[in-house]
Amino acid sequence: MDDDGEPRLEAWERRTDYPLTGLAVLYLAVYAVQVLATRPGQAVWWWLEVALWGVWALFVVDYVIRIVLANRRLRFIVRHPLDLLIVAAPFFRFLRLLRLVAAISTLGRVLRDDFRGRVGSYLIVSVSLLSIVAALGVFEAERDAPEASITTFGDALWWVLTTITTVGYGDLYPVTVEGRLVAGGLMLAGIAILGTVTAAIATWFLEQVGARDASEAVAPAVQRDPAEARHGELLAEIRALRARLDVLEDREQAPR
Repeated sequence: MDDDGEPRLEAWERRTDYPLTGLAVLYLAVYAVQVLATRPGQAVWWWLEVALWGVWALFVVDYVIRIVLANRRLRFIVRHPLDLLIVAAPFFRFLRLLRLVAAISTLGRVLRDDFRGRVGSYLIVSVSLLSIVAALGVFEAERDAPEASITTFGDALWWVLTTITTVGYGDLYPVTVEGRLVAGGLMLAGIAILGTVTAAIATWFLEQVGARDASEAVAPAVQRDPAEARHGELLAEIRALRARLDVLEDREQAPR
């Protein structure tokens, strides 16, 4: 058996891909309701907070099980820093949104189609989740801050759009430490997404050019270019006629 193989870990991840994705989406829904429809101190807010802690506890259980199943546990921890942050998130208020990274990483494992389908689906899911999470996070951090410019969820969505596309109008900006941390992560994510899109487009063009070259290499001359093929046929006929004329001239000039 290969020492680098992790059969038990891979089997566990295959079994838990969809349940973890469902939990991550549930967490996003509960967090969105908590931020948009309640305020700290309300009874509903506390019940939603309990639900968020319950989802976080399940992610902790999954993380611990994966460490136990890993053959090289230290290497697993080093190679999965985001998972560690997801587990530690509740102890750092501005990091608790990182639990939703589980949805993105899990969907990346679930989408096992061809390369182009995987990249396209991954980008759509990643950008959508990232935008919603960043908007919720910056809105929660900024809405009650003095001199804040992001005071509504609509403002937060507009700020996310201008930031993730690296446009940055500057009309809206975070003033709190927590909001600026969200902004920093969103800026880095925007650069990464633009690079991924550029690479995907370049790969698509290369595939199209390669496919066209291959088809031209194996296709008959008439299928490649009818006009060029007809021109070649005419040249061949002219050469044949010239050869016949040369034969006739040789016969006329031959001594009798």
